[in-house]
Amino acid sequence: MTNDTFMSAKEAATALEITLPTLYAYVSRGLIRSEPGAGKSRVRLYARADVEALLARKALRQNPAQAAETALYFGTPVLASAVTLIEDGRFFYRGHDVIELAQATGFESVASLLWRDSLTADDLFPPEIPASLAQRMAEIQPILEPLPLFERFQVALPLLAGHDLAAFDLAETAVAQTGARLLHLLTWAATGERPQASLVASLQQAWAAHNQPIQKIFNIALILCADHELNVSAFTARVVASTQANPYAVVQAGLAALQGARHGGHTERVMAFLREAGSVAGVRPAVAARLRCGERIPSFGHPIYPNGDPRGQLLLDLVMGEFGGGTAVSIVQELIQVMAEATGQLPTIDLGLAALAEAAGLPEGAPLALFALGRTAGWLGQAIEQYKEDQLIRPRARYVGKRPE
Repeated sequence: MTNDTFMSAKEAATALEITLPTLYAYVSRGLIRSEPGAGKSRVRLYARADVEALLARKALRQNPAQAAETALYFGTPVLASAVTLIEDGRFFYRGHDVIELAQATGFESVASLLWRDSLTADDLFPPEIPASLAQRMAEIQPILEPLPLFERFQVALPLLAGHDLAAFDLAETAVAQTGARLLHLLTWAATGERPQASLVASLQQAWAAHNQPIQKIFNIALILCADHELNVSAFTARVVASTQANPYAVVQAGLAALQGARHGGHTERVMAFLREAGSVAGVRPAVAARLRCGERIPSFGHPIYPNGDPRGQLLLDLVMGEFGGGTAVSIVQELIQVMAEATGQLPTIDLGLAALAEAAGLPEGAPLALFALGRTAGWLGQAIEQYKEDQLIRPRARYVGKRPE
């Protein structure tokens, strides 16, 4: 228990501007979690997150417009969801710890979990691909092959959507089946070959056949990328789903948001920085040059994880364990050490994806493509939830421009 997670009774009461008896009443009503502290005294401590949530509600009542506006920038929750929970430096898919899940479960099973709260995926994968859809995919292969990996996804989806009539059925079971087809088709686009076994096995064969042991790392990377609560692309996907657009359109929208440099496209900045450093000796000068210019080092520091991104830590541990001693891993290790000294910031999942690509010699653009494949499962989980809500997401703007005369 740390001060970042818990507060004393006096601190909590002061923050809320209430008396201690009122604080205890909040606890009894389940509004604030309380746990015994360490040591002999066992003085009870109070969850900081719950106190902050109550403060946010108070602000919302006092100034709804300002509170709603602030909520859009890593603020208070704005949508109810049962898909992903991020809490106390950990994250969960439908109640399952993702770090544990990723090391024990296949990606297809996790996709099923996100879509319908079941790890059983045998009835979804491998999916049945209608002959007309498979024929269309084969026809567009010559168009896709010269393109960067991520652009293949963006080009393929609109060319395929009209050949998958079942995708217009927005019932939960039908969307899960469409999701399985979409993951199959996107993997086909990424590898140039129709998947014959699992999606991960197909990626392994096409991208890193000489590194068979990293099939497990591919699987873990996809699971870690699958969802992350109401991030930019997930929110975009939900907005599009709220219009009753079909899953192909939902994924297209998610891809558009993901490619931005402040979201999944951040992996490209990380790759560029690693190549800029070039060697272990080049890391410190490269970091110093950026910091002197007031620039951030990409892939360090996550606002939701002040004590470190657990996704990045797991992925980096796996890459270092498999490729330790290689030049790419040595550069990444030096970068982590230099950043710890310079800023105290810890790496995010973006560095893990970049380290995997560099160490395993993956194709150009593989980090973002892996991110997109994994996150497709999450976008569709969010879409299914939004289809059930059957409500249009349509916030109002607070006009600050020139008033009409």
